[in-house]
Amino acid sequence: MIKAFVLIVVDPAETQRVFESLQDVDGIAEVYQVMGPYDIVAVIEAPSITQVPALISQHIRVVEGIESTTTCVTFPDA
Repeated sequence: MIKAFVLIVVDPAETQRVFESLQDVDGIAEVYQVMGPYDIVAVIEAPSITQVPALISQHIRVVEGIESTTTCVTFPDA
C-alpha cells in the first residue's frame, strides 16, 4: 500500500466546505485542517503508485475551492 500526503491550498472562504467534501472521497484515509502555508492535508492510500496521480487529478483537484496541491509520496514498505 502506498501512502501520500496531499498538501492543499484552499480559497479561505471555502476551507470548511472543501474539508468536508474531501472526507467523502474514496482513497482518502485522513483529512486535517492545518495552519501554515497549506490549509488542508489529505492522506491518501492506494494499492500502487501508478494510481496516485489519477486519484489526485480526478477526485481531489476537481473540488471547487482548491487552489493548488503539493503531493509527498512515502517510500513503499520494504
